[in-house]
Amino acid sequence: MTEEQSTEPQPQSPCVALVGAGPGDPDLLTVKALRLIQEADVVVYDRLVSEEIMDLIPAGATRIFAGKAALHHHMKQDDINETLVNLAKSGRRVVRLKGGDPFIFGRGSEEAMYLAEHGICFQIVPGITASAGCTAYAGIPLTHRGLATGVRIVTGHVREGEELDLDWAGLADPNTTLVIYMGLTNVERITRELIANGLSPEIPSAAVQSGTTPRQRSVTAPLSDLAAVLDKEQFKAPSLLVIGRVVALADTLAWKIPQSACDIEAHG
Repeated sequence: MTEEQSTEPQPQSPCVALVGAGPGDPDLLTVKALRLIQEADVVVYDRLVSEEIMDLIPAGATRIFAGKAALHHHMKQDDINETLVNLAKSGRRVVRLKGGDPFIFGRGSEEAMYLAEHGICFQIVPGITASAGCTAYAGIPLTHRGLATGVRIVTGHVREGEELDLDWAGLADPNTTLVIYMGLTNVERITRELIANGLSPEIPSAAVQSGTTPRQRSVTAPLSDLAAVLDKEQFKAPSLLVIGRVVALADTLAWKIPQSACDIEAHG
């Protein structure tokens, strides 16, 4: 095989496609992701894959739910890994469909390593991760000249019984946008630690729930008020937290009209 020839796995080989479904809007799927979904014999999917994307799976394809919520796992990771190997060995076209991007807090690398260890070929199809998609739909640029020179992406989730232990001093940087996945449960601790480590209580912050879908909603607040606002507004997972001066631009750049507003406009 020459260097110019494709090294993409051949379809006749037992193979698994680890596919990023993006943050929810089916129009944000890559062309390759959509093709693989529509060609799949079996789809192993997560809780964060939106209803709109699930509707794209062929009617005859087998669907296996491997969803996870905080502290509640429908399937253990070891069981998911073994399921992928067994399905690939059966000769079917297998898609492992993950919300966002497989390699950003999606355990895609763990599953790929397990497949490699068991001699199963795989391919990775990147997806738009929530930190890019949800913030763009909420009108929050991750960087902006004069406001943010970089981005930090962390997870606010920990195993049951463990305490969230991040580099709080390093994260409390006013020149960096901080994006927190799965941070809703620990939002009080997150805001408290950031302020204790020097970040201004007044720095703008936001949360985006079900970003890029018709169910999207978002709020902004000073960092010190974020936890109380999210509690009052009854925000639920999946929600993304964004902290940094760029959040102030949402007042001008927010362009996506929430579904509720569309309904009000339509019915006057």
